[in-house]
Amino acid sequence: MVSVGSSVLDRRALNRATLARQLLLDRAGMSARDAVAHLLGLQAQNVKPPYFQLHARLAGFRPEELGRLMEEREVVRMVTMRSTIHTHTVEDARIVRPLVQGARDREVGYFRKGLVGVDLEALAARARAFVEEEPRTMGEIREELLRVWPGADPQALAVAARCLLPLVQVTPRGVWGRSGQVRLTTLDTWAADRTPGESAAGEGIDAVVLRYLGAFGPASVKDMQTWAGITRLREVFQRLRPRLVTFRDENGTELFDLPDAPRPDPATPAPPRFLPEFDNLLLSHADRTRVVPPEFKGRNTNGNQSRRVVLVDGFLAGVWSSEADVVAVELFRDTPREVKEEIAAEGEAMLAALGDGSGKVRFGSIRG
Repeated sequence: MVSVGSSVLDRRALNRATLARQLLLDRAGMSARDAVAHLLGLQAQNVKPPYFQLHARLAGFRPEELGRLMEEREVVRMVTMRSTIHTHTVEDARIVRPLVQGARDREVGYFRKGLVGVDLEALAARARAFVEEEPRTMGEIREELLRVWPGADPQALAVAARCLLPLVQVTPRGVWGRSGQVRLTTLDTWAADRTPGESAAGEGIDAVVLRYLGAFGPASVKDMQTWAGITRLREVFQRLRPRLVTFRDENGTELFDLPDAPRPDPATPAPPRFLPEFDNLLLSHADRTRVVPPEFKGRNTNGNQSRRVVLVDGFLAGVWSSEADVVAVELFRDTPREVKEEIAAEGEAMLAALGDGSGKVRFGSIRG
């Protein structure tokens, strides 16, 4: 363990601490529901990534487990951090969405030219009544709002509804092995039989900061602001300072952490892992060098699209793609044969769990 008294955590120490919090040093024996809660949500901009995220983190994970949680309305897909879709437990959806609502309200302001003459309170009320009657597609919501405000920009109306209301994507959308058009209703309607517990109802930003550190720490104020897509959190960290320990990174940035959180020895082995596009491991810190070596900066993205990545020794080492029963891996540097064998074994295990039960891994260049 790294001593709490250490003043500086180097890049490798930060890497191992973050991997431990992210359940990527050793696959955890917890349930999918507990993992979704521990990680404060899974990035779910696309349908399949949450399943790949959990496979990389949990021992014995089967996709049907998360699919069942979605169908039983214990977890939901909705817009939260960074205006992107995340898979949250219902309890966390009720906590996190209000915390980022101010950012969503400001997002509506970017479309104000298309909303001239539109009463936003009336728009929210109209959209809420429409989707609570039955789940609707975004096209249906847009057409309903255009009936009331025919002179408004259709896209601006849709964005306003999406931002002003806590809309969830109803199943079968997002369920493994099934397909379905995106249909939306409000969180309260979809999870009406799940009354918020006393702790969830009263959980605010202080508790979320502590949970963020538990899943992503040690971290700076800017790190958490990057994860949440909100600003002005410094005073919250200052308020919590007596309950936290602090370090510095190699650049002198102050890092906060929970006193009893794991900070493994930097020499702790980190096995290869395959992560899907938009995994929060790579999106939740302002300084991403704890996972992305400086020489590979930008290589895990293609424009504004995230790529599927391979971790070797805990750091970004390549990208991968899949087609049928083949996983193609492109490594960014020469890699010893024995490490490639470990990567191939991990890829084959992923195919066995999330593919058709068999397949192979090939190494080479990947286009795109």
